[in-house]
Amino acid sequence: MKIKNFSLTFFLIVLLLTSMSCTLFVGGPDYPAQTVPISTDEVQTMQAQIEQALIAGAETGVVTLQITESQLTSYITLKMQEQTNPPFTEPQVFLRNGQMQMYGKIDRGMFAANMLITMNVSIDPTTGMPKIEIASADFGPFPAPEGLNTAISAVIDEAFTGSLGPVAIGFRLESITIADGIMTMTGRIK
Repeated sequence: MKIKNFSLTFFLIVLLLTSMSCTLFVGGPDYPAQTVPISTDEVQTMQAQIEQALIAGAETGVVTLQITESQLTSYITLKMQEQTNPPFTEPQVFLRNGQMQMYGKIDRGMFAANMLITMNVSIDPTTGMPKIEIASADFGPFPAPEGLNTAISAVIDEAFTGSLGPVAIGFRLESITIADGIMTMTGRIK
């Protein structure tokens, strides 16, 4: 009898310790079946495309730039990896139907959930730069993190202005179109 109680107690302790060391998935929106590939080459390609667009724009005055889902996903992934405590991990950016959709994974202690933020990207009339507005945010059972809109906007703004560098001061966007996995931005050099 003592061996049976000891075995049962030992089993329950092992089960409890094992469950405490694991992360419990608590839901959220379904992650897309199709994933966007991530690569540092995509970030370098995006930066090279921006430079080429600006060189061509210096001659014509018009700058047209196309950024792909893979380029944005790779850039945001690298930015999240640079942070010691990122607000989310494993970003996946989709550019469809006039909106930017960003999936990610949130960890809060021993709980994890999927997230989906749907954003509208327009042009700020005063600065002539991209303006990000969150249309909807689904964090599963977790409340939306404080300052989410500001944090997401900062990452996207940095992706745009950080890549353009000092030339961004003399650049003004005129249109942004999002469709079929590509964000097309057109603007003029002042």
